Amino acid sequence: MAQLAKMRTTGPTKRKMLRIKGDTSWAYAFIAVALVVYAVFTAYPVVSALIISFQEYKPLGSQFVGWENYANTFTDSLFWKSIKNTIVYTVLTVPVSLFLSFVIAIMIHPLRKGMQTTFKAIYYLPAVASGVALSVVWLWIFDPMTSGILNQLLGLFGITNQNWLGSSSTAMFSLVLMAWLSSHGTSIIIYLAALLGIDHSYYEAAELDGASFLQKIWYIVIPCLKPTTLFLLVTGVIGSFQVFQNAYLMTGGGPDNATTMVGLLIFNNAFKYFEFGEAAAQSLILTVIIASISLLQFKFMGNDIEY
Repeated sequence: MAQLAKMRTTGPTKRKMLRIKGDTSWAYAFIAVALVVYAVFTAYPVVSALIISFQEYKPLGSQFVGWENYANTFTDSLFWKSIKNTIVYTVLTVPVSLFLSFVIAIMIHPLRKGMQTTFKAIYYLPAVASGVALSVVWLWIFDPMTSGILNQLLGLFGITNQNWLGSSSTAMFSLVLMAWLSSHGTSIIIYLAALLGIDHSYYEAAELDGASFLQKIWYIVIPCLKPTTLFLLVTGVIGSFQVFQNAYLMTGGGPDNATTMVGLLIFNNAFKYFEFGEAAAQSLILTVIIASISLLQFKFMGNDIEY
């Protein structure tokens, strides 16, 4: 009898364990797809870049050169100029872009849901448009002749035509202006989602205390959106340090390397001069720089943030 009772109790338990094991197998199968994609398109290129950075890469046989590619990078004046250009571009674009996105999200937030959707679609449209098409539009805007829209507008105030992309004194500003006036859609949508998550009781309590609109923004909205702002700041800095398309399509890094960013320098070394080892070393150095800046941002801005 005792053995029969034991069989009755262990039977359902065993079937349950088999069913759980089967479900777990399916879970691992789905995870395996993502792991394979990550291994092929992320892990393998990183490991390959690390290996190539210590070689003079050749398709039919590479030669190990040790730290030579890193030494050449650190003694290359163009590399340090590209770092400087990238830092200037980041400092000028990221804070302004975050501020504009925040202000636009605040302006859209009180609207009806349908109007919110319309404005979100309008602001997000440049993100899905072709970068080449957008660059063609901006090349037309910056046209140095009278046909350029920007020069036409300045001409109304008696200002002579400027060669925006052909002068080293205005080329960087032109790329910064392009960043200021475009590509805010993602940040706006994220800010709007965060605004919708703020409890309305905070606003009601502030109104009872006689708080003004700006006081609500300063004491309620900004503190509540601090995790969102930190996220957008970190991703914005990472994106700006990797900027390539704008400089490549608009100026090609010129004039006189005034708009040569690190990403463009790596591209030129790899696919223009075929210095794959040096390009790999520069890409890994850029990775370390981006990771260090991100860690510093989390250290100094994320201490009092609760997720």
